[in-house]
Amino acid sequence: MRGSFFGLNVAVRGLFAAQNNLDVISHNLNNVNTPGYSRQYGVQQAARPLSLFDGTGMVGTGAEVTAVKRFRDEFLDLKYWRETTSNGEWSAKEELLADLEVTFNEPSPDELAGSGFTKITNEFYDLMQELSKKPGDLSVRAAFRQKAVTYAKYFNSMGARFEKLQEDINHRIGTKISEVNTLAEQIGQLNKQIYNAELDGNTANDLRDQRTVLVDKLSKLVDIQASEVVVGTLPNGAENRHFTISIGGKNLVDHYQVTKLKTVQRDAAHKVNAEDVGQLYDIQWEDGNSVTIRGGELKGCLDTRDGNEGSVGPNGIASPVYKGIPYYIKKLNEFVRTFAKTFDMGMGTAPDHIAGHSEGYGLDGSTGKKFFTVLDTSGKPVSSSAFADYNTMTAKNFCVSKDVMDDLKVIATSKAAGDIEDASILKNLIGFRHASSMFKEGSPEDFMKALVVNLGIDSQQAQRISNNQQTIVKQIDNQRISVSGVSVDEELSNMVKYQHSYNACAKMITTMAEIYDTLINRTGVR
Repeated sequence: MRGSFFGLNVAVRGLFAAQNNLDVISHNLNNVNTPGYSRQYGVQQAARPLSLFDGTGMVGTGAEVTAVKRFRDEFLDLKYWRETTSNGEWSAKEELLADLEVTFNEPSPDELAGSGFTKITNEFYDLMQELSKKPGDLSVRAAFRQKAVTYAKYFNSMGARFEKLQEDINHRIGTKISEVNTLAEQIGQLNKQIYNAELDGNTANDLRDQRTVLVDKLSKLVDIQASEVVVGTLPNGAENRHFTISIGGKNLVDHYQVTKLKTVQRDAAHKVNAEDVGQLYDIQWEDGNSVTIRGGELKGCLDTRDGNEGSVGPNGIASPVYKGIPYYIKKLNEFVRTFAKTFDMGMGTAPDHIAGHSEGYGLDGSTGKKFFTVLDTSGKPVSSSAFADYNTMTAKNFCVSKDVMDDLKVIATSKAAGDIEDASILKNLIGFRHASSMFKEGSPEDFMKALVVNLGIDSQQAQRISNNQQTIVKQIDNQRISVSGVSVDEELSNMVKYQHSYNACAKMITTMAEIYDTLINRTGVR
């Protein structure tokens, strides 16, 4: 049965409904520039009607806002996270490979002042050519020895820089793991807040938006699978939902619970590549279980730090199938070993053997002296007699031998002792520059050019894929914004609509008040 002030109550409900909608619009306009904010809307419906006492029907009781929800397409979120993971991986590779290219400094940007391989090689062989004209001139010998030292130091510098880059990337991996754990903890805390806020049947729109922003950041760091599943029913009858994030099938976030990742320093038994520096990080779960990273910035860092074309290291551990820092260190080591051995020991077999430096004679009649050896643990050149195994030579310890550094006269130039004017050995050494059979890639310069070209191709590929992924991510983000973003024009239009509704309900209250005033105060009055 309707009360005496039934019509007034209906109008008041209309006021409240319009006011609630205006509050939602105000909230939208305030957050138009808030990252990750999803536009909200009031769910308005007709209030429960009343049955007429005489059974002739039902009378409406006005309108009410039953919930405030947000515009969100979860499918677009899943697409965004998947593509962001790939974008994170390739953007990291693009950045790190660019650092490798700078290390090579080839081709040199300044032909006169450059320090690239081509520039240094040209100077090294120019002085060797000059020495072949004046094999007995000590000043030319001194200049040639200095260029040889510069030539060796180029590779020393390259080896040291690559190792430093590997250490820097390793530190970056540790930082990224800390960031992953921090984001996971924040998501776990938000899950708890969302659960508590939704116990009464409401939807924690703003908290859910905050969680989505955190998942956006996490998806760029590592490959994740995020899902919200129904695990039961709340006391109020609503669905009890748990939000989980997993990596490789194991939960990083399981509603409130967070299982963190950790970094463990490798020991000698777990070295992936012989070329690796010491104490690199492996990534594990906090409970000690292994984890495989398949995407994100972490994947890009791991591939670049450890990648050696999938080769199996000294402990039977396979590296990532990627050309990373160990690959380029290995190639530089291969270059100096093959080049130094050929330079010293010659190439080919009898009767086509071409003599190298150790088979020639110096000004003092000495022979058997190696031109290149290695640095000892104190950083000093080893004598040729103390050096036998070229496999121990690396780009970092490659150097001119102690014999040559101590005495210019031991630089071998001739095939016969005492023949000061003979430069046959020097001519052989100069000829090695164009020996197409020294490496499978060809001559020494062909080898280095192929190495630089491969790096350039890999760098361009990373840049191309990164740019493509950025375009895809931007497109998906635009789609998300078209669904969830706040349009100021649309909100202002809705504001005018609900303002008119509010004014109309207020006018209805005024009208009802006049009716009641007439009924109560003026009925029967003459």
